[in-house]
Amino acid sequence: MSTAETKSMEVAEIEDTSLLAFYRDMNLQERRTFWACASGWTLDGMDFMIYPLVIGTIITLWKVDPGTAGLAGTVTLLASAVGGWLGGYLSDRIGRVKTLQLTIIWFSFFSLVCAVVQNFDQLLVARALLGLGFGGEWAAGAVLIGEAIRPQYRGRAVGSVQSGWAVGWGLAVLAQAILFSVLPAENAWRWMFVIGALPALLVFYLRRYVTEPEISAATMAQAQASGSGPAALWEIFHGPILKTTLLASLVGTGMQGGYYAITFWVPRFLTTERKLSVVGSTGYLATLIIGSFIGYLVGAWLADRIGRRNLFLIFSIGAIAVVLLYTQLPLSNEVLWVLGFPLGFFASGYFSGMGAFLTELYPTRLRGSGQGFCYNFGRGIGALFPFLVGALSTTTTLANAIAIFAVAAYGVFFLAAYALPETRGRVLHADG
Repeated sequence: MSTAETKSMEVAEIEDTSLLAFYRDMNLQERRTFWACASGWTLDGMDFMIYPLVIGTIITLWKVDPGTAGLAGTVTLLASAVGGWLGGYLSDRIGRVKTLQLTIIWFSFFSLVCAVVQNFDQLLVARALLGLGFGGEWAAGAVLIGEAIRPQYRGRAVGSVQSGWAVGWGLAVLAQAILFSVLPAENAWRWMFVIGALPALLVFYLRRYVTEPEISAATMAQAQASGSGPAALWEIFHGPILKTTLLASLVGTGMQGGYYAITFWVPRFLTTERKLSVVGSTGYLATLIIGSFIGYLVGAWLADRIGRRNLFLIFSIGAIAVVLLYTQLPLSNEVLWVLGFPLGFFASGYFSGMGAFLTELYPTRLRGSGQGFCYNFGRGIGALFPFLVGALSTTTTLANAIAIFAVAAYGVFFLAAYALPETRGRVLHADG
């Protein structure tokens, strides 16, 4: 970032440091924006987790091998990487709120398409198209909440929105438990995707109650008045911004590569190498989910308390330590169950600082493009980690494969975060 841009970002005084201070001090429009983004991210998480929960049923019904079935999950994430960049760019052109509406409608529609497909090839295409909107929704929503909240509360507010992912994960598990109890499996999986279309209802709330952040509207107005138009799609790779984009993309890659290496394969690790039944592993996964939710909230508080970069450094080291304990020591299943909490805590809590961090790294006219690209580049590369872990597990134990890729990812995360500046408290400004 250039010297002029850095100087224009004043540092705001950190006020009340309690977790919920930001909510008590919000005005009506800030609260409406907060709940819109939190609901969107919750439903986003629910929608994404539906496929991993029904993949076993699809394998059985359509006689698809596990590797091919897993391809749909990877394709969804890869498409979301493209969708995130394009969604961020679109939010710089037409506004954060309009882009959020469009992306929600897009992935809700294709969730309904998933419910009526007749073969796996059709499902693969539908999931890829769903991924475009899924990635774009995060990009637009993260910028929207980041710009709508005052700097002294931005980390806690954006981080609390991020915790909605764990809630969405839990809702997906609850929906599975109910639907597969009352319906035959060949129908229940389709109704899971129907539920995945529920985010479309959020658009009515967005249209009526949520307005474009003032700095975003002012920046677009200034660009239009000056005749310069919106920033070009590739501008985040030019000049001093290039270094920021490269390092932030590595942060996104490390944090998400580690997360996917763990969360995708831990259920399989429990049922194979730890000899637990699917039902028996439920309590272990519940502990992991609870740890994730608490991690999101604590991470949100720490993002404002100690800074975004310190949050990343501490949690990446913590994640490395817990992953090695979880996978490399001959622990009893009871101890492993307890370790599920810190594993979920450290493997998720750092996400709470990412939205605010990326919001503060970029000037307003490039914020959507930069934030959308960096986060979703990491998501796209991170999507390869489940495949890589699985491939390596054919020559070593699954525990070793998880540990190798998770530790490598968190090492990249630590180094890239260390090389970037602290952004806590930066005041955002309109620019042309």
